[in-house]
Amino acid sequence: MPRSASRPAMPTIAGVADLAGVSRATVSRAFTRPEMLSEETVRRVKEVADEIGYRPNRAARALSTGQHGNIALIVPDIANPFFPPLIRAVQARADEAGLSVFLGDSDEDPAREDRLIGRFMPQVDGFVLACPRLSQAAIQAHARHRPIVLINRDIAGLSRILIDSARGVVAAMRHLHGLGHRRIAYLGGPDVSWAQQQRDLAVRQSASELGASIETLSLPRATFEAGFASADAIVASQATAAIAFDDLVAEGLLIQLTERGIPVPDAFSIIGCDDALGPRTRPALTTISSPAREAGLESVEALMENLQYPARRSSRRMMETALILRGSTAAAPS
Repeated sequence: MPRSASRPAMPTIAGVADLAGVSRATVSRAFTRPEMLSEETVRRVKEVADEIGYRPNRAARALSTGQHGNIALIVPDIANPFFPPLIRAVQARADEAGLSVFLGDSDEDPAREDRLIGRFMPQVDGFVLACPRLSQAAIQAHARHRPIVLINRDIAGLSRILIDSARGVVAAMRHLHGLGHRRIAYLGGPDVSWAQQQRDLAVRQSASELGASIETLSLPRATFEAGFASADAIVASQATAAIAFDDLVAEGLLIQLTERGIPVPDAFSIIGCDDALGPRTRPALTTISSPAREAGLESVEALMENLQYPARRSSRRMMETALILRGSTAAAPS
């Protein structure tokens, strides 16, 4: 028997059309422009396609529609626990919409982020840039070629999803002040981070309003190691409490203070941000919530709207945060 005869026939668009009782053009539209058809027609076509195992040819789709069915997500640090829930949410929502996701990690390097965008550009229909480190001018230049949705970067004229951690920081400052802490340290993240800028401003304004003294330490990267290494400066500052840029930094500080015999929270209080590790530390970390998953879902919704309605490429949604009280804060030592 010839080898080709032993193979089942490859499902084709013509086969789907015949079984669904529609034209090949209708089958194509069901996958590329479903809004042009009735819901019943789209459902029938896709049911038949599933039954016979037909999958649209993405290369052909790109040629016929100008769309690849791919989007790109770029994050600054894939190892930071803030990002996995966001990545999973983007992937899940994109999958529901029949889109594939290209994932890039810029490693906090604007030049690398720029190269990733350039490499992905010919293969994707649009971008989600989470906490981008590129300059505003560079992002706007890229947005002239593909729709871009930003997470935690506020650039007018583009769609952006912003997590308002400033509100949570204010609550954290008031909480510490209410516990009697009057000298508070803030371990800040990368200066180019929009979230860092918002949190730093909120800390300073709250300290002024509360009459508290604030000591600010700038960290080039928000990592466990950076928090661990900050302990010397924290102890020297004579602060009795600290707010960290994120939970990783907070955990590093917590562990180093504990190893030095400075118990948390009895001798020192710590608050993290993003609620990425909170319940898993010892003591459990008081932190500021961060709806990373929801931000991921919203970013894909915004990008799909941008793709469908190019004139609506500017929107701004602010997502709220709150203080989550756990076991790493207590009354200031007397």
